[in-house]
Amino acid sequence: MTEATAATEPTEPTEPTEATEAAEATAPAITSFDHAERRIWSGKAEPYADTYARLCAHLVPALLDAAEVGPGTRVLDVGCGTGTVTAAAVVRGASVYAADTDPGMAAATRRAVPGVTPHIARLPELPYPDATFDAAVGNFVLNHVGRPRAALAELHRITRPGGRVAVTIWRSPGAPGQSLIGRAAQAAGLTRPTWLPALAPQDDFPRTPEGLAALLDTAGLLGAECSETAWEHRCDPDTWWAGAERGIGAIGQVLNSGGAEGMAAARRAYDDLCTEFRTREGLLVLPHVALLAAGTV
Repeated sequence: MTEATAATEPTEPTEPTEATEAAEATAPAITSFDHAERRIWSGKAEPYADTYARLCAHLVPALLDAAEVGPGTRVLDVGCGTGTVTAAAVVRGASVYAADTDPGMAAATRRAVPGVTPHIARLPELPYPDATFDAAVGNFVLNHVGRPRAALAELHRITRPGGRVAVTIWRSPGAPGQSLIGRAAQAAGLTRPTWLPALAPQDDFPRTPEGLAALLDTAGLLGAECSETAWEHRCDPDTWWAGAERGIGAIGQVLNSGGAEGMAAARRAYDDLCTEFRTREGLLVLPHVALLAAGTV
């Protein structure tokens, strides 16, 4: 996971068992993790668009390829954010539907892609009948749901037989660029707020190609495959810092937990650490690594 979305490594995952699956069937759709995510992302559409949206756009073409999205494809972009995936699918000639939990994000997609009217909806409960879509895609959405397996099962439900489901997540352990601000926060003595829960162990899974492919498999998707993509994200230091400073993701909550004094200390540490990634032109070159998985209904 990138520090744009998380400040700590995931807890040790628990392999799915019959008991786990039975517990999932009776578990509440909305967990404490989901509630925290809503709190984190409320009102964050603009700062996200200004900072981390370009980073998360890197895998969009490959995501749509994996879902076989083309002219006439009826596709759902779940967790549409500020509309990057939706816009790219429209350019391909697809019939695009979009959904996001946060009203601000849905409004941002509506502004970015005027022909699409996003629904305000959350995983794992989407307001669509069974087998509605030819494809369903989620770009870094599983990082933000409390029950990832149930979320994938819901995408399976709303996709027709033979249709495709494709998702991306951040790999863990990640690349060095993903932990830059987290290292600065740690140097400043900042820690994860007590109100910010980690994913429950029974809901977690290994953020590896094998772990994500297995998660798709347990959600009932056929022929699940997962690939890993590494790239260098280039941006100026102030832009990279601004996302967390403005409260984006769990790392944003950590950074803001120490007040003005803690923020200033973390910024000093950040400026020192940036020398590891800074080019002669003053830009940061930040290595990232993410996973892309897809399967057939």
